[in-house]
Amino acid sequence: MALLPVSAVVDELLAALQSAAQVMLHAPTGAGKSTWLPLEILRSGGLPGRVVMLEPRRLAAKNVALRLAEQLGERPGQTVGYRMRNESRCGPATRLEVVTEGILTRQLQQDPALDGVSLVILDEFHERSLQADLALALLLDVQRGLRDDLKVLIMSATLDDRRLSQLLPQAPVIRSAGRSFPVERRYQALPAQTRTEEAMAGAVQQLLRQQAGSLLLFLPGVAEINRVQGLLGERLAEEVMLCPLYGALPLEAQQRAIRPAPEGRRKVVLATNIAETSLTIEGIRLVVDSGLERVAEFDPRSGLDRLTTRRISQASMAQRAGRAGRLSPGVCLHLFSQDQGERAPEHHAPEITYADLTPFWLELLQWGVNESAQLSWLDAPPAPALAAAVNTLTALGALDARQRLTPAGRAMAGYGCDPRLGAMLYHAGEDADAEATAALLAAMIEEPPRSGSPDIRDHFYRPLPHWTARARQLRARCGGGDGRPDVDLAPLLLAWGFRDRIARRRDADGRYRLASGAGAALAPDDALSAQEWLIAPGLLQLSQSPDARIRLALPLDIARLAAARPAWFSRTTAMQWDEDKGSLRVVQRERLGQLVLREQPQARPSDAVMAQAMLDWISEQGLGVLTWEREAVQLRQRLLCAGEWLPEAGWPAVDDHALLAALPRWLLPSLSGVRDARGLARVNLAEALLRLLDWPLRQRLDSQLPSHYTVPTGSRLPLRYQQGEPPVLAVRMQEMFGEQQTPRVAEGRVAVVLELLSPAHRPLQITRDLAAFWCGAYREVQKEMKGRYPKHPWPDDPARALPTRRTRKTS
Repeated sequence: MALLPVSAVVDELLAALQSAAQVMLHAPTGAGKSTWLPLEILRSGGLPGRVVMLEPRRLAAKNVALRLAEQLGERPGQTVGYRMRNESRCGPATRLEVVTEGILTRQLQQDPALDGVSLVILDEFHERSLQADLALALLLDVQRGLRDDLKVLIMSATLDDRRLSQLLPQAPVIRSAGRSFPVERRYQALPAQTRTEEAMAGAVQQLLRQQAGSLLLFLPGVAEINRVQGLLGERLAEEVMLCPLYGALPLEAQQRAIRPAPEGRRKVVLATNIAETSLTIEGIRLVVDSGLERVAEFDPRSGLDRLTTRRISQASMAQRAGRAGRLSPGVCLHLFSQDQGERAPEHHAPEITYADLTPFWLELLQWGVNESAQLSWLDAPPAPALAAAVNTLTALGALDARQRLTPAGRAMAGYGCDPRLGAMLYHAGEDADAEATAALLAAMIEEPPRSGSPDIRDHFYRPLPHWTARARQLRARCGGGDGRPDVDLAPLLLAWGFRDRIARRRDADGRYRLASGAGAALAPDDALSAQEWLIAPGLLQLSQSPDARIRLALPLDIARLAAARPAWFSRTTAMQWDEDKGSLRVVQRERLGQLVLREQPQARPSDAVMAQAMLDWISEQGLGVLTWEREAVQLRQRLLCAGEWLPEAGWPAVDDHALLAALPRWLLPSLSGVRDARGLARVNLAEALLRLLDWPLRQRLDSQLPSHYTVPTGSRLPLRYQQGEPPVLAVRMQEMFGEQQTPRVAEGRVAVVLELLSPAHRPLQITRDLAAFWCGAYREVQKEMKGRYPKHPWPDDPARALPTRRTRKTS
């Protein structure tokens, strides 16, 4: 093991750990950074406490721990142990703990000082998972405030040194050579006329015929793995084993993919990007890379994850190719052109930029942070996702009106699961059966079944072993009652965490509308699609579909829910357009979010109810339903221009969004007595808009951006305003005689555009500089106009001539 490449830099690394708080190690695939270096740090690092090593994936964590323990001649749980969801192998003598990401965050929350821990290793940090970024931010905070002796080692094969060095300028960067054999990288774009999975299976067959050894095929997701496995199963001989490998597989099935093939057989491992790092799959010397990966990107508007297939980064391409050279010279076939590969981004976007930040924000609040900027980040969490997280946590009852954690929120944070599931567990209360039901539901939702019925009832009483183990763990955190799961309790429990995912059927084709307003769908022939109401905690938005796919759901008795949770339902008065009568009518609606349970027409509502209903209708329909006369349009444009030219005055916003938000302030008083569309059309919008201005602002608007301008003849002519452009004054040229300079508005900051007209009101000249026009281009206009309008005045010195409204010369 001392011949591993990382051994050449171990002394430098150990010295850096003694002198620096953070150290970065860049060690390519096969260097031994995960499977040898931690033991050397234990032996020679001079660190008195335990070492905690973070691995981003459960499979990698368990295998790394097994490899490290084997080198000591031990089993996990002695010197080396591991912790992950549902499984722990650590004992009192454990000095090195390999943990998955959520476990490290939970350890930090329970013991912020990490008492007894000397070093935390963040392995495979280039994956930039949300939990890894969170762990680094929390560890840096611990180092600053609680533990200046705590060490952090960041390890990766494709580390973005430049970005990390900006965040950690004092951290030494140590580079190790890799230990890998030469890999021949080939590029072969898939033929456009062949189905993708067919072409991939064909590429695998061809490479197996040409080369010896086992093969690793990278595919974007489980669906592609199953389809390609089916095709290869029909085409390959029995001596070739087909082994899928993805995160949701049981660990035993994952281990089968990793173990060497039996003597005399070859193996084809069909994997997602789980196989990119940390794992050595025995016997692999061939890699086929689809160049694709599938990620769940959170949409703050819908509150749902959208499943997106995207091109991988150059760093991932290098990682995948490196799998072929771990044990011997190998071949990597990229199923795209070399040009495509070179155009790919160097690194993929970190998860913090596209993930649902609701659990993340709950962790920060539990940590005592109420502004993300209080911690140090490689990439700051985006504001829209944080706003969506605050909204969700508030709806769950985890935050109060000042966005602070409530007692319920603190309890939810302590369960160590998604806040929606935490809300369900919290509201199960002390009812043992409800607690057992909530725990089993949480386990199912965390890792939903990959196939079969979406009806929770079909899985509830035949739970998978990992669901049972996880439910037992969650029940222990709730108090450990001895109740029994009861599916009849499930709908009301689910509603505590997924009220926005209550759904009502839209049609007979399995399409539903959610309380959030988004769409969702079941297969039309699914038995659940006959249900009028569902609650659907398991939803996934597919990129090619406008409706989310319902993966887990239960029928919901909406009347029972309304009786149990009346505060969730609202009664509003609204307006509808009556197509039969061609008029507006008022209805009272009972709603749950965006869903209307029932509505009842109102015979003769009061003026106040009618005005409020009309206001709500305008909010829904938009400002276009109002009648905008020229005076109102120009007043709005003047205010928009005032905000641009005189910003210091604090003008009210009058864009569509702002006006809709402020409807009660400016429009509601004008709706008194208005009871139909005809009355609404008569509302004076200019008068209504003026309510947005106090008296000093009105005076300033009229003086600095007047609606009219008085020309030398005394005529008061309208100015035309348009946001982003100077105002325009259309005036006959004779009425401007004697005016020597261009008029200006906005305290002289903006020149008026003069549209000088002929006696027949045809445009003659457009100018922003009247003095220059009189001295220059006017001569050409005078010459032409004298011939066309000989009886009209065309003086030689118009700047000093008398203006006139007359159309002919006086005799």
